[in-house]
Amino acid sequence: MTAMLERYETLVATGELRIDSEQAAAAERLNRLQRELYKTSSATGLIGRLLGKKAASPRGIYMWGGVGRGKSMLMDLFIQTLDIPNKRRVHFHAFMLEVHALLREERKKESGDPIPPVAAALARNVRCLAFDEMVVNNSADAMIMSRLFTHLIANEGVTIVTTSNRAPSELYKDGLNREHFLPFISLIERELDVLTLNGPTDYRLQRLGGMPTWHMPLSEHATEQVREIFYRLTDYPPEDSAHVPSEELDVSGGRKLHVPKSLKGVGVFSFKRLCGEPRGAADYLAIALAYHTVIVVGIPKMGPDRRNEAARFVTLIDALYENRVKLIAAADATPEDLYQAGTGRFEFERTVSRLNEMQSADYLALGHGEA
Repeated sequence: MTAMLERYETLVATGELRIDSEQAAAAERLNRLQRELYKTSSATGLIGRLLGKKAASPRGIYMWGGVGRGKSMLMDLFIQTLDIPNKRRVHFHAFMLEVHALLREERKKESGDPIPPVAAALARNVRCLAFDEMVVNNSADAMIMSRLFTHLIANEGVTIVTTSNRAPSELYKDGLNREHFLPFISLIERELDVLTLNGPTDYRLQRLGGMPTWHMPLSEHATEQVREIFYRLTDYPPEDSAHVPSEELDVSGGRKLHVPKSLKGVGVFSFKRLCGEPRGAADYLAIALAYHTVIVVGIPKMGPDRRNEAARFVTLIDALYENRVKLIAAADATPEDLYQAGTGRFEFERTVSRLNEMQSADYLALGHGEA
Protein backbone atom coordinates (compact mmCIF):
# COMPACT_ATOMS: atom_id res chain seq x y z
CA MET A 1 0.00 0.00 0.00
CA THR A 2 1.34 3.43 -0.93
CA ALA A 3 1.00 6.75 0.84
CA MET A 4 -2.08 7.62 -1.24
CA LEU A 5 -4.22 4.83 0.18
CA GLU A 6 -2.78 5.23 3.66
CA ARG A 7 -3.65 8.94 3.67
CA TYR A 8 -7.16 8.29 2.40
CA GLU A 9 -7.88 5.57 4.95
CA THR A 10 -6.59 7.82 7.73
CA LEU A 11 -9.07 10.53 6.69
CA VAL A 12 -11.89 7.98 6.84
CA ALA A 13 -10.73 6.60 10.19
CA THR A 14 -10.57 10.07 11.76
CA GLY A 15 -14.03 11.00 10.51
CA GLU A 16 -12.91 13.70 8.09
CA LEU A 17 -14.38 11.61 5.28
CA ARG A 18 -17.40 9.34 5.41
CA ILE A 19 -17.36 5.75 4.18
CA ASP A 20 -18.11 5.85 0.44
CA SER A 21 -17.63 2.75 -1.73
CA GLU A 22 -17.12 4.70 -4.97
CA GLN A 23 -14.57 7.01 -3.34
CA ALA A 24 -12.73 4.04 -1.82
CA ALA A 25 -12.59 2.28 -5.20
CA ALA A 26 -11.18 5.44 -6.81
CA ALA A 27 -8.56 5.72 -4.07
CA GLU A 28 -7.48 2.12 -4.68
CA ARG A 29 -7.26 2.71 -8.44
CA LEU A 30 -5.20 5.88 -7.93
CA ASN A 31 -3.01 3.97 -5.51
CA ARG A 32 -2.35 1.32 -8.18
CA LEU A 33 -1.55 4.01 -10.74
CA GLN A 34 1.01 5.48 -8.35
CA ARG A 35 2.81 2.12 -8.23
CA GLU A 36 2.71 1.83 -12.03
CA LEU A 37 4.07 5.34 -12.52
CA TYR A 38 6.83 4.82 -9.97
CA LYS A 39 7.81 1.52 -11.57
CA THR A 40 7.99 2.90 -15.12
CA SER A 41 9.67 6.12 -13.96
CA SER A 42 12.37 4.22 -12.05
CA ALA A 43 12.96 1.66 -14.81
CA THR A 44 13.35 4.18 -17.58
CA GLY A 45 14.86 7.09 -15.70
CA LEU A 46 18.58 7.03 -16.51
CA ILE A 47 18.37 4.84 -19.62
CA GLY A 48 15.48 6.85 -21.01
CA ARG A 49 17.35 10.11 -20.54
CA LEU A 50 20.45 8.67 -22.20
CA LEU A 51 18.56 7.26 -25.17
CA GLY A 52 16.01 10.03 -25.41
CA LYS A 53 13.12 7.58 -25.10
CA LYS A 54 9.89 7.82 -23.16
CA ALA A 55 8.21 4.76 -21.69
CA ALA A 56 4.68 3.79 -22.66
CA SER A 57 2.36 5.58 -20.29
CA PRO A 58 0.32 3.66 -17.72
CA ARG A 59 -3.42 3.86 -18.30
CA GLY A 60 -4.87 7.13 -16.98
CA ILE A 61 -8.01 7.93 -15.00
CA TYR A 62 -11.09 10.09 -15.60
CA MET A 63 -13.07 10.74 -12.38
CA TRP A 64 -16.48 12.33 -12.76
CA GLY A 65 -19.44 13.01 -10.54
CA GLY A 66 -21.57 15.65 -8.88
CA VAL A 67 -20.31 18.69 -7.08
CA GLY A 68 -18.46 18.11 -3.83
CA ARG A 69 -18.12 14.32 -4.03
CA GLY A 70 -14.39 14.32 -3.32
CA LYS A 71 -12.90 14.34 -6.82
CA SER A 72 -10.53 17.26 -6.22
CA MET A 73 -9.64 15.92 -2.78
CA LEU A 74 -8.60 12.57 -4.25
CA MET A 75 -6.68 14.33 -7.00
CA ASP A 76 -4.79 16.38 -4.41
CA LEU A 77 -3.96 13.27 -2.35
CA PHE A 78 -2.77 11.48 -5.47
CA ILE A 79 -0.42 14.27 -6.57
CA GLN A 80 0.83 15.07 -3.07
CA THR A 81 1.82 11.46 -2.43
CA LEU A 82 3.03 10.60 -5.95
CA ASP A 83 6.75 9.98 -5.45
CA ILE A 84 8.08 10.95 -8.87
CA PRO A 85 9.58 14.34 -9.77
CA ASN A 86 8.09 14.73 -13.25
CA LYS A 87 4.44 15.32 -12.33
CA ARG A 88 2.23 18.33 -12.93
CA ARG A 89 -1.18 19.35 -11.58
CA VAL A 90 -3.00 22.21 -13.30
CA HIS A 91 -6.55 23.51 -13.56
CA PHE A 92 -7.94 22.58 -16.96
CA HIS A 93 -8.89 26.16 -17.83
CA ALA A 94 -5.33 27.39 -17.19
CA PHE A 95 -3.94 24.48 -19.20
CA MET A 96 -6.01 25.33 -22.27
CA LEU A 97 -4.93 28.98 -22.08
CA GLU A 98 -1.35 27.72 -22.15
CA VAL A 99 -2.14 25.43 -25.10
CA HIS A 100 -3.58 28.28 -27.16
CA ALA A 101 -0.56 30.49 -26.39
CA LEU A 102 1.82 27.74 -27.55
CA LEU A 103 -0.24 27.15 -30.68
CA ARG A 104 -0.07 30.84 -31.58
CA GLU A 105 3.71 30.79 -31.30
CA GLU A 106 4.02 27.64 -33.41
CA ARG A 107 1.75 29.02 -36.12
CA LYS A 108 4.00 32.06 -36.43
CA LYS A 109 6.81 29.72 -37.51
CA GLU A 110 4.73 28.43 -40.44
CA SER A 111 6.52 25.10 -40.15
CA GLY A 112 3.58 22.75 -40.54
CA ASP A 113 1.24 21.07 -38.11
CA PRO A 114 1.58 22.88 -34.74
CA ILE A 115 0.05 20.10 -32.63
CA PRO A 116 3.10 17.75 -32.37
CA PRO A 117 5.59 20.43 -31.20
CA VAL A 118 3.04 21.84 -28.74
CA ALA A 119 2.43 18.36 -27.31
CA ALA A 120 6.19 17.83 -27.03
CA ALA A 121 6.60 21.15 -25.21
CA LEU A 122 3.81 20.30 -22.75
CA ALA A 123 5.22 16.83 -22.14
CA ARG A 124 8.77 18.02 -21.46
CA ASN A 125 9.80 16.62 -18.06
CA VAL A 126 6.21 15.44 -17.39
CA ARG A 127 5.21 11.80 -16.94
CA CYS A 128 1.88 12.46 -15.20
CA LEU A 129 -0.38 15.37 -16.10
CA ALA A 130 -3.28 15.91 -13.70
CA PHE A 131 -6.21 18.21 -14.49
CA ASP A 132 -8.91 19.45 -12.18
CA GLU A 133 -12.40 20.15 -13.57
CA MET A 134 -12.20 19.22 -17.24
CA VAL A 135 -14.93 21.12 -19.01
CA VAL A 136 -15.30 22.24 -22.62
CA ASN A 137 -17.25 25.44 -23.23
CA ASN A 138 -16.03 26.60 -26.62
CA SER A 139 -15.49 25.22 -30.09
CA ALA A 140 -11.83 26.32 -30.24
CA ASP A 141 -10.92 23.92 -27.41
CA ALA A 142 -13.12 21.17 -28.80
CA MET A 143 -11.40 21.33 -32.20
CA ILE A 144 -7.89 20.65 -30.90
CA MET A 145 -8.34 18.38 -27.88
CA SER A 146 -8.59 15.02 -29.62
CA ARG A 147 -5.37 15.41 -31.60
CA LEU A 148 -3.48 17.10 -28.77
CA PHE A 149 -4.28 14.44 -26.18
CA THR A 150 -3.63 11.62 -28.65
CA HIS A 151 -0.11 13.00 -29.09
CA LEU A 152 0.39 13.44 -25.34
CA ILE A 153 -0.63 9.86 -24.56
CA ALA A 154 0.54 7.87 -27.60
CA ASN A 155 3.58 9.86 -28.74
CA GLU A 156 4.85 11.52 -25.56
CA GLY A 157 4.10 8.81 -22.99
CA VAL A 158 2.14 11.09 -20.65
CA THR A 159 -0.38 9.61 -18.24
CA ILE A 160 -3.52 11.74 -17.86
CA VAL A 161 -5.52 11.97 -14.64
CA THR A 162 -8.51 14.28 -14.64
CA THR A 163 -11.73 15.17 -12.84
CA SER A 164 -14.98 16.47 -14.28
CA ASN A 165 -18.55 17.13 -13.24
CA ARG A 166 -19.74 15.38 -16.40
CA ALA A 167 -19.50 11.89 -17.85
CA PRO A 168 -17.32 11.79 -20.98
CA SER A 169 -20.36 11.44 -23.24
CA GLU A 170 -21.86 14.63 -21.72
CA LEU A 171 -18.82 16.83 -22.38
CA TYR A 172 -19.56 19.74 -24.72
CA LYS A 173 -23.08 18.40 -25.17
CA ASP A 174 -25.03 20.38 -27.80
CA GLY A 175 -21.91 22.49 -28.41
CA LEU A 176 -21.09 24.16 -31.71
CA ASN A 177 -19.41 21.74 -34.16
CA ARG A 178 -19.57 18.97 -31.56
CA GLU A 179 -18.87 16.37 -34.24
CA HIS A 180 -15.24 17.50 -34.16
CA PHE A 181 -15.14 16.72 -30.44
CA LEU A 182 -16.51 13.17 -30.61
CA PRO A 183 -13.06 11.60 -31.28
CA PHE A 184 -11.89 13.06 -27.98
CA ILE A 185 -14.73 11.32 -26.14
CA SER A 186 -13.72 8.07 -27.83
CA LEU A 187 -10.11 8.70 -26.80
CA ILE A 188 -11.10 9.11 -23.13
CA GLU A 189 -13.18 5.94 -23.12
CA ARG A 190 -10.40 4.00 -24.88
CA GLU A 191 -7.32 5.26 -23.03
CA LEU A 192 -8.55 6.19 -19.53
CA ASP A 193 -10.41 4.29 -16.80
CA VAL A 194 -13.68 6.18 -16.22
CA LEU A 195 -14.63 6.23 -12.53
CA THR A 196 -17.92 7.56 -11.17
CA LEU A 197 -18.07 9.46 -7.87
CA ASN A 198 -21.66 10.27 -6.97
CA GLY A 199 -21.69 9.27 -3.33
CA PRO A 200 -24.18 10.56 -0.74
CA THR A 201 -21.98 13.25 0.81
CA ASP A 202 -21.56 16.70 -0.75
CA TYR A 203 -18.29 17.82 0.86
CA ARG A 204 -18.19 21.09 -1.02
CA LEU A 205 -21.65 22.01 0.29
CA GLN A 206 -20.36 21.28 3.78
CA ARG A 207 -17.67 23.91 3.22
CA LEU A 208 -20.33 26.58 3.28
CA GLY A 209 -20.61 25.83 6.98
CA GLY A 210 -24.20 27.01 7.13
CA MET A 211 -23.41 30.35 5.49
CA PRO A 212 -26.50 31.91 3.87
CA THR A 213 -26.67 32.13 0.10
CA TRP A 214 -28.57 35.45 -0.02
CA HIS A 215 -26.61 38.43 1.32
CA MET A 216 -28.09 41.90 1.82
CA PRO A 217 -28.15 44.83 1.74
CA LEU A 218 -25.54 45.71 -0.86
CA SER A 219 -22.45 46.61 1.12
CA GLU A 220 -18.79 45.78 1.56
CA HIS A 221 -19.84 43.13 4.09
CA ALA A 222 -22.12 41.40 1.56
CA THR A 223 -19.35 41.49 -1.03
CA GLU A 224 -16.89 39.94 1.41
CA GLN A 225 -19.36 37.18 2.25
CA VAL A 226 -19.83 36.09 -1.37
CA ARG A 227 -16.08 36.36 -1.95
CA GLU A 228 -15.49 33.98 0.94
CA ILE A 229 -17.99 31.52 -0.49
CA PHE A 230 -16.22 31.64 -3.85
CA TYR A 231 -12.88 30.79 -2.27
CA ARG A 232 -14.39 28.02 -0.14
CA LEU A 233 -15.99 26.40 -3.17
CA THR A 234 -12.99 26.67 -5.47
CA ASP A 235 -10.01 26.24 -3.08
CA TYR A 236 -8.48 29.28 -4.77
CA PRO A 237 -6.09 31.20 -2.48
CA PRO A 238 -7.68 34.58 -1.58
CA GLU A 239 -4.26 36.23 -1.62
CA ASP A 240 -4.08 35.53 -5.36
CA SER A 241 -7.51 36.98 -6.14
CA ALA A 242 -6.15 39.16 -8.96
CA HIS A 243 -5.42 36.06 -11.02
CA VAL A 244 -8.72 34.17 -10.83
CA PRO A 245 -9.31 32.92 -14.40
CA SER A 246 -12.08 34.29 -16.60
CA GLU A 247 -13.95 32.49 -19.38
CA GLU A 248 -15.43 33.17 -22.80
CA LEU A 249 -18.57 31.03 -22.79
CA ASP A 250 -20.04 29.83 -26.08
CA VAL A 251 -23.67 30.86 -26.64
CA SER A 252 -25.85 29.60 -29.48
CA GLY A 253 -25.35 31.47 -32.72
CA GLY A 254 -21.59 31.64 -32.31
CA ARG A 255 -21.73 34.44 -29.73
CA LYS A 256 -19.47 34.63 -26.68
CA LEU A 257 -20.40 35.58 -23.13
CA HIS A 258 -17.60 36.91 -20.92
CA VAL A 259 -17.52 35.38 -17.45
CA PRO A 260 -15.37 37.62 -15.19
CA LYS A 261 -14.50 34.79 -12.77
CA SER A 262 -14.79 31.15 -13.77
CA LEU A 263 -13.28 28.33 -11.75
CA LYS A 264 -14.23 24.75 -10.83
CA GLY A 265 -17.78 25.12 -12.06
CA VAL A 266 -18.37 28.40 -10.24
CA GLY A 267 -19.14 31.52 -12.32
CA VAL A 268 -19.23 35.07 -10.95
CA PHE A 269 -21.29 37.79 -12.63
CA SER A 270 -22.60 41.27 -11.95
CA PHE A 271 -26.33 41.92 -12.22
CA LYS A 272 -25.52 44.81 -14.55
CA ARG A 273 -23.67 42.50 -16.95
CA LEU A 274 -26.31 39.75 -16.82
CA CYS A 275 -29.56 41.69 -16.75
CA GLY A 276 -28.68 45.29 -17.58
CA GLU A 277 -27.60 44.37 -21.11
CA PRO A 278 -29.73 42.82 -23.89
CA ARG A 279 -29.69 39.09 -23.19
CA GLY A 280 -32.04 36.20 -23.75
CA ALA A 281 -32.82 32.66 -22.72
CA ALA A 282 -29.90 31.23 -24.74
CA ASP A 283 -27.39 33.23 -22.68
CA TYR A 284 -28.87 32.10 -19.39
CA LEU A 285 -29.18 28.47 -20.47
CA ALA A 286 -25.50 28.43 -21.47
CA ILE A 287 -24.62 29.67 -17.98
CA ALA A 288 -26.91 27.15 -16.29
CA LEU A 289 -25.36 24.24 -18.21
CA ALA A 290 -21.76 25.36 -17.66
CA TYR A 291 -21.84 26.17 -13.91
CA HIS A 292 -23.07 24.26 -10.88
CA THR A 293 -22.88 27.47 -8.83
CA VAL A 294 -23.51 31.03 -9.99
CA ILE A 295 -22.63 34.10 -7.93
CA VAL A 296 -24.48 37.30 -8.85
CA VAL A 297 -23.50 40.56 -7.19
CA GLY A 298 -25.08 44.00 -7.26
CA ILE A 299 -28.75 42.92 -7.52
CA PRO A 300 -30.71 46.17 -6.99
CA LYS A 301 -34.27 46.96 -6.02
CA MET A 302 -36.21 47.38 -9.24
CA GLY A 303 -39.19 49.54 -10.12
CA PRO A 304 -41.26 50.31 -13.24
CA ASP A 305 -38.23 51.95 -14.86
CA ARG A 306 -36.37 48.65 -14.67
CA ARG A 307 -39.02 46.34 -16.07
CA ASN A 308 -36.62 45.05 -18.74
CA GLU A 309 -33.99 44.16 -16.15
CA ALA A 310 -36.68 42.48 -14.03
CA ALA A 311 -37.88 40.43 -17.01
CA ARG A 312 -34.35 39.27 -17.78
CA PHE A 313 -33.81 38.41 -14.12
CA VAL A 314 -36.94 36.23 -14.24
CA THR A 315 -35.54 34.36 -17.26
CA LEU A 316 -32.15 33.97 -15.58
CA ILE A 317 -33.64 32.51 -12.41
CA ASP A 318 -35.85 30.14 -14.43
CA ALA A 319 -32.78 28.76 -16.22
CA LEU A 320 -30.78 28.36 -13.00
CA TYR A 321 -33.67 26.79 -11.11
CA GLU A 322 -34.60 24.32 -13.82
CA ASN A 323 -30.99 23.12 -14.00
CA ARG A 324 -30.60 23.01 -10.21
CA VAL A 325 -27.81 25.56 -10.19
CA LYS A 326 -26.86 26.94 -6.77
CA LEU A 327 -27.28 30.71 -6.56
CA ILE A 328 -25.17 32.92 -4.30
CA ALA A 329 -26.42 36.50 -4.33
CA ALA A 330 -25.50 39.95 -3.05
CA ALA A 331 -28.71 41.98 -3.25
CA ASP A 332 -30.23 45.19 -1.95
CA ALA A 333 -33.40 43.55 -0.62
CA THR A 334 -35.14 40.27 0.11
CA PRO A 335 -36.59 38.43 -2.89
CA GLU A 336 -40.04 39.69 -1.91
CA ASP A 337 -38.91 43.33 -2.02
CA LEU A 338 -36.78 43.25 -5.17
CA TYR A 339 -39.53 44.19 -7.63
CA GLN A 340 -42.68 45.55 -6.01
CA ALA A 341 -44.23 47.51 -8.88
CA GLY A 342 -44.03 47.47 -12.66
CA THR A 343 -44.92 45.46 -15.73
CA GLY A 344 -44.63 41.76 -14.99
CA ARG A 345 -44.91 42.17 -11.22
CA PHE A 346 -47.49 39.35 -11.00
CA GLU A 347 -45.22 36.98 -12.93
CA PHE A 348 -42.33 37.97 -10.65
CA GLU A 349 -44.09 36.17 -7.77
CA ARG A 350 -42.93 32.84 -9.24
CA THR A 351 -39.35 34.15 -9.21
CA VAL A 352 -39.73 35.16 -5.55
CA SER A 353 -40.92 31.66 -4.73
CA ARG A 354 -38.03 30.07 -6.62
CA LEU A 355 -35.45 32.36 -5.03
CA ASN A 356 -36.67 31.36 -1.59
CA GLU A 357 -36.65 27.67 -2.47
CA MET A 358 -33.13 27.97 -3.88
CA GLN A 359 -31.94 28.97 -0.40
CA SER A 360 -33.34 25.81 1.19
CA ALA A 361 -31.23 22.88 2.36
CA ASP A 362 -33.22 20.48 0.17
CA TYR A 363 -32.50 22.51 -2.98
CA LEU A 364 -28.83 23.01 -2.14
CA ALA A 365 -28.45 19.25 -1.67
CA LEU A 366 -29.54 18.56 -5.26
CA GLY A 367 -26.92 17.77 -7.87
CA HIS A 368 -26.35 20.05 -10.85
CA GLY A 369 -28.95 19.30 -13.51
CA GLU A 370 -30.73 16.80 -11.28
CA ALA A 371 -34.44 16.53 -12.06
